[in-house]
Amino acid sequence: MSSPRRGSVVRIGLVQSACTGDREANVAQAVAGIAAAAAAGAEVVCLQELFAGEYPCQAEDHGKFAAAETVPGPLTERLAAAARQHGVVLVGSVFERRSAGLFHNTAVIFDADGSTAGVYRKMHIPDDPHYYEKFYFAPGDTGFMSVPTSRLAVGPLVCWDQWYPEAARLTAMAGAQTLFYPTAIGWLDGEEQLHREQYESWDTMLRSHAIANGVFVVAVNRTGREGPLRFWGASVVYAPNGDCLVKASHDAPATLVCECDLDRIEWSRTRWPFFRDRRIDAYGGLLDRWGR
Repeated sequence: MSSPRRGSVVRIGLVQSACTGDREANVAQAVAGIAAAAAAGAEVVCLQELFAGEYPCQAEDHGKFAAAETVPGPLTERLAAAARQHGVVLVGSVFERRSAGLFHNTAVIFDADGSTAGVYRKMHIPDDPHYYEKFYFAPGDTGFMSVPTSRLAVGPLVCWDQWYPEAARLTAMAGAQTLFYPTAIGWLDGEEQLHREQYESWDTMLRSHAIANGVFVVAVNRTGREGPLRFWGASVVYAPNGDCLVKASHDAPATLVCECDLDRIEWSRTRWPFFRDRRIDAYGGLLDRWGR
């Protein structure tokens, strides 16, 4: 095969951080990461899941709800200001207080002028040891979407959404050129024999979404230890043919920038025409909980 021609190149920045209990320090390091990515040429920047604090869902604690904010609110105003100052499209993840007693795990997309381009509420909510998200978050009601921006069509998804091919497919079908997954996933003490397969399963799912849908996939994970969880970092970008374009280490904060040639989307889809060959007339059973 010939290589895809150079065309509409977008530079995407990933800000992988370790968080502490100091909210202001966490937000400041995220804003600094946005600035560093922009200085390195990034036109689109993605932050990790719930970057403003330590991951709140390791225990069921009513006190954690105090960290939630409205959208728009003070935190999203700071993100909007950073997007506007540096002229970047920005994907930020916030603990949203929608109403009294109603909270979401929410991705907010800002265009390069600081305006809000879109809001996505996490659709799949886990309930696992140290990931007690159902205690905190209602399932999203925004549906799967493509958010048009001045740089590219953003497909916002969040963490646990990564495991669902239906979510990736519907987001790509909406027109997204790149799937963005702000993420908080790590290894739990006492499960060391599972660490390799847990990470490799996660990484394989991300790569498979890129190949199956002919899109770029960006996942930005936390790093560092928070209680018994050690977040495994390894933030990554996959091209539509499955090429790994950039990957961070497991154990250190990092700000990475890579070039994504959007012409690779059509190049991949015309050579591996998975979209074209879908049998949409035969997929009605996906709406059932289990086979008939």
